[in-house]
Amino acid sequence: MASTSMTIDEESNRGSMWALDQKLDQPMDEEAGRLRNMYMEKKFSSLLVLRLAFQSLGVVYGDLGTSPLYVFYNTFPRGIDDPEDILGALSLIIYSLTLVPLLKYVFVVLRANDNGQGGTFALYSLLCRHANINTIPNQHRTDEELTTYSRNIFDEKSVAAKTKRWLESPLYKRNALLILVLVGTCMVIGDGILTPAISVLSAAGGIKVNHPHMSNDIVVLVAVLILVGLFSMQHYGTDRVGWLFAPIVLLWFLLNGGVGALNIWKYDSSVLRAFSPVYIYRYFKRGGIDRWTSLGGILLSITGTEALFADLSHFPVLAVQIAFTVVVFPCLLLSYTGQAAYLMNNQQHVVDSFYRSIPDGIYWPMFIVATAAAIVASQATISATFSIIKQALALGCFPRVKVVHTSKKFLGQVYIPDINWVLMILCIIVTAGFRNTNQIGNAYGTAVVIVMLVTTFLMILIMLLVWRTHWILVLTFTILSLAVEITYLSAVLFKIDQGGWVPLVIAAAFLLIMYVWHYGTVKRYEFEMHSKVSMAWILGLGPSLGLVRVPGIGLVYTELASGVPHIFSHFITNLPAIHSVVVFVCVKYLPVYTVPPDERFLVKRIGPKNFHMFRCVARYGYKDIHKKDDNFEKMLFDNLFVFVRLETMMEGCSDSDQYSIYGLQAEKPADLLVPDSVDTISSSYMEPTQSSLDDSIMPVKSPLWTSSLVRSSEQTISLTEVDELEYLNRCIDAGVVHILGNTVIRARRDSIFIKKIAVDYIYAFLRKICREHSVIFNIPHETLLNVGQIFYV
Repeated sequence: MASTSMTIDEESNRGSMWALDQKLDQPMDEEAGRLRNMYMEKKFSSLLVLRLAFQSLGVVYGDLGTSPLYVFYNTFPRGIDDPEDILGALSLIIYSLTLVPLLKYVFVVLRANDNGQGGTFALYSLLCRHANINTIPNQHRTDEELTTYSRNIFDEKSVAAKTKRWLESPLYKRNALLILVLVGTCMVIGDGILTPAISVLSAAGGIKVNHPHMSNDIVVLVAVLILVGLFSMQHYGTDRVGWLFAPIVLLWFLLNGGVGALNIWKYDSSVLRAFSPVYIYRYFKRGGIDRWTSLGGILLSITGTEALFADLSHFPVLAVQIAFTVVVFPCLLLSYTGQAAYLMNNQQHVVDSFYRSIPDGIYWPMFIVATAAAIVASQATISATFSIIKQALALGCFPRVKVVHTSKKFLGQVYIPDINWVLMILCIIVTAGFRNTNQIGNAYGTAVVIVMLVTTFLMILIMLLVWRTHWILVLTFTILSLAVEITYLSAVLFKIDQGGWVPLVIAAAFLLIMYVWHYGTVKRYEFEMHSKVSMAWILGLGPSLGLVRVPGIGLVYTELASGVPHIFSHFITNLPAIHSVVVFVCVKYLPVYTVPPDERFLVKRIGPKNFHMFRCVARYGYKDIHKKDDNFEKMLFDNLFVFVRLETMMEGCSDSDQYSIYGLQAEKPADLLVPDSVDTISSSYMEPTQSSLDDSIMPVKSPLWTSSLVRSSEQTISLTEVDELEYLNRCIDAGVVHILGNTVIRARRDSIFIKKIAVDYIYAFLRKICREHSVIFNIPHETLLNVGQIFYV
């Protein structure tokens, strides 16, 4: 068993190092504070905020802005019987826009961002940092010292502490929370399929206004051609056309607001009475069950609100709030009110009320702008789908697919080719299959309201655990949110057989894929944890066992952040030869949006010095670019060299010969660094059961460049260190070999039938079609060595 206590000498040496830090490390503390402020307290000038608010129109609000194209038709698909119904529907639209997008999302939910990142996974990452609910327990306490790893400390008797304990045990609560997040994710993916279909089809339908005898097949064909072109251009990324999107959407909102104001003045200004909630009561009292089911059409007026939160990553919250309150909200109110004024005198035109209400002189310009706005709206939801799948990859909840980062400025702008073509095919099937916006609208509303409900449940936990909000405010938020969303959910459930089943089928398929893949990932990690090799076995290695050390460096990729993986013993058993230097490389993702490059690596020695075995843990956030190329190897070896120098500098400061460094990206092997502190902890990130030979960690925050320190450090560098550095250089010149595990998971013979299907068929199929680790890691074929093994679950 590993001892978690320190000896007296270790404690005194630690105190000495702390004193040294106080004298020499003041610049390091200032630098760390500067970095933390850079990542956590981004401040913008007023002019820059206004410019970003303008840009946010093209990325965030395209989906919400195109809803006037189809809301009234989906609310009254069978026509309007009573003009009073128009006022009731308008009143519902007005208060839905006020309660959900304005009050709930813009002023509450947007504040629950993860350092500027939005969406269900961002909320989940916040919860994972404040409670031990991650289903893959690969975190270490040093991860909490990262610049971007922010969390609150609370009293053990507080409501937050009670919520934390309630979430952490038993295990089924963590699994239930994960499934809830996955459901929200799958519905966002469904949104990425349905938004292009309904937006583009509604915009293309404007052709029939001036050509009423045109076949609907032509409209569908035009919509399909636009969709093919839209998905074919995804590989360029949104960054290149971002400035083009904002003027289009701004023009769209201004035209909608202007036409709406004109229609109010021209047709019937009495529709302004709909701002009174009395007409909502009259609407339901007069219509019965038909009016209740019409809420599915009203719900479409707030679709795109969930994309507002998911696409937050590119803009500060203040910019998004200004854009909505100054431009989006008033223009949408004018647009819907103007359409209602037109319908008061033209009830028979409810099918295409938007285009019918446009003055003849600007009809075709509005049609062109509407089509462009529909494309922009589709782009926003497609990009959000790519982003959320990238986050699912980081959590081990989605099969490995190729991720292309289309922008060097924004980590959130990604393109996933495989998913892009799957979305295009499904979108074309939905468009050509339904052929009208009514049934697509029913499906769209189902997906949106479920995403909103998931967000509400996660926000309740965020308010209790992260914000530590008073329970009265939490209860108020919960009651208001659930009252609106459950009401809408009950309405769309009546339309399950009218298209509402589509997102449920899509979500069920993606949920099955994601959960089965995550299950396999967790089981594979548990196998690695329980079958890892002990330090005693490592210490027993030697010539007496016939083990041969061959020139070069072996990089052994493993999912373990501590201990020696079973694949290593399996490799030696079958081939009793290892490289002169062995580095166990673990790539793991943390519940943060990014890990700064200079804090990415954590290096540790395994066994005695003459074994030349090390571990390198590379830590990434769910938005980080994950590339295994020459730069990764260079950073790894640079940190390895720094570790060797630092290790020698610290000789005599501790009776343990093991150290770990993180937060170092050396510019050259000769970088000299000063330790911030020395802590003795368990080397196992999950279990304190490793040998004490491997249980010391020493974090270093950043380089300290002072001539006096260099001179004093040069005096401490021994011949042993120089010899080891030269030895490492010679091994690098001899060649680097990448050793990957090819672990196959199979269900036991006595497993239940469902488990056999999930593991032996679904997971096996997904593993077969997904990208190999060697491709993701960009490993040359001639330096790759696969080691296979099978285990049963």
